[in-house]
Amino acid sequence: MTRSLADFSANRLDGTPQALSAFAGQVVLIVNVASQCGFTPQYEGLEALHQQFKNRGLAVLGFPCNQFGAQEPGNSDEIAQFCALNFGVSFPMFERIEVNGDAAHPLFKWLTVAAPGVLGTEAIKWNFTKFLIGREGKVVERFAPTTEPADIAPAIEKLL
Repeated sequence: MTRSLADFSANRLDGTPQALSAFAGQVVLIVNVASQCGFTPQYEGLEALHQQFKNRGLAVLGFPCNQFGAQEPGNSDEIAQFCALNFGVSFPMFERIEVNGDAAHPLFKWLTVAAPGVLGTEAIKWNFTKFLIGREGKVVERFAPTTEPADIAPAIEKLL
């Protein structure tokens, strides 16, 4: 059974495989993102967290997902361009994945079991669900899509 973030890998937006063990020893914030969602402006707050804490050991990782209202229809190049031009995103972004169901990426299967949502449901309800991982690679907390990135800063501070 997979026990930590380091046991996973995913492809970056450019198609390059990325072992998530590269983030071992860091605090990691994993977010399923979308370009055409009401929560899309949270990219700005996620980038602000990245800038504020990256030198202290925070990694923000964005995983585009098109499972909620088809709000991430673009290909990897379109997603990268949108994020860079509109929000100056400089944190790592990964290829579009599924976060729920049989085809869910193994990382998200692990995250949702490790940190169930409201009423113990494992499924992710919408874009911009956030998972905070501690330095030892274990899930510490799950945050709802409505939670603004700035509101997660105190929890990040505790782990840094």
